Amino acid sequence: MDAGERVAVVGPSGAGKSTLLGLANAAVPPTGGTVELLGADPSALRGRTLRQLRSRVGTVHQQLELVGQLRVVHNVNAGRLGSWPASRAAWSLVRPQGLPAVLEALDRVQLADRVYERTDRLSGGQRQRVAVARLLVQRPELVLADEPASALDPALADRVLGLLAGLAADRGGALVASLHDPALALRHCTRVVGLVAGRVVLDAPTAALSVRDLADFYGAPR
Repeated sequence: MDAGERVAVVGPSGAGKSTLLGLANAAVPPTGGTVELLGADPSALRGRTLRQLRSRVGTVHQQLELVGQLRVVHNVNAGRLGSWPASRAAWSLVRPQGLPAVLEALDRVQLADRVYERTDRLSGGQRQRVAVARLLVQRPELVLADEPASALDPALADRVLGLLAGLAADRGGALVASLHDPALALRHCTRVVGLVAGRVVLDAPTAALSVRDLADFYGAPR
């Protein structure tokens, strides 16, 4: 994919969307062939070099991967652990570091008033926005998002997708997001890839597609 591209991955449940994103962030090893991630083969890297590559990729997981017992500020700051020394990361748990950037990120997802709240006391949609704020402070080159708007109302879903797309553009990078809403994909992405049973059966620019075209990829398998 090209720099600045915004790709929506669509398809029915079980089509392989989450697996594709796992391959893209080097969390899932390929069973065949190779994966090229930001110009490198993750399977050939180890230790610090692999961690540096992964720090250039930001992911919003479907399970969000937040620590519920920690306050929101700490979960957002987790986006910077790849660039912080261990001593600063540990001290930040006592006295949160980089607070202005955390507050700015939370303000952009309309959660600045929850900065010191325990994360497990938030609603599902609020936790989803904390995961997005974590990416905003990380500022990755490649943004991967697995259903990043599934628990949000339409207005917030539009806002979050716009933030993720803008984040990728700021670094000259790209966005890949699995989306269950065809209209959202068409509004915020430049390309759509449709999966059915692990196979790519659609790859087209959004300008050539309509909501009706995409509706066929949800629900019944082929």
